[in-house]
Amino acid sequence: MLKGFKEFIMRGNVIDLAVAVVIGAAFTSIVNALVDGIFNPLIGALFNASSLKEVGIVEIPSATGEPAQLLFGSVLAAAIQFILVAAVVYFVLVMPINHMRKRAEARRKAGVEEPEAAPPADIALLTEIRDLLRGTEAARASGVEHPGAHPADHKHIAE
Repeated sequence: MLKGFKEFIMRGNVIDLAVAVVIGAAFTSIVNALVDGIFNPLIGALFNASSLKEVGIVEIPSATGEPAQLLFGSVLAAAIQFILVAAVVYFVLVMPINHMRKRAEARRKAGVEEPEAAPPADIALLTEIRDLLRGTEAARASGVEHPGAHPADHKHIAE
């Protein structure tokens, strides 16, 4: 049970999601400050109010006798905040990633492949030895002496 939980937590997408939530929370405070400190006062000034949240307040009668308030300015402020967050996410994250994907796809279609990593030296040496042995075996089977072989190795062919 704990092994399964450990595998779940250690998967890359869980870690990525956790980082995204933390960054998103930090980013939210920046956007809130931008909306509350700049956009709300600017739009509120257009409507002769100190803030956007004070614009578009409609009072309606209620059963308690105290009028209820519909806060259209608050909804507008939330909509502006959403648009700002969406714009920043698009222009800072989505657009550059899409651009990099298009470039990678274009390179793949053009036949430009990423260079393969050279095998480690010991693997390369073993591969070379295998190829030499295959060549020697093929030469023995056909009766032709392998150019790199010692003549004494093929004594049985001459006999």
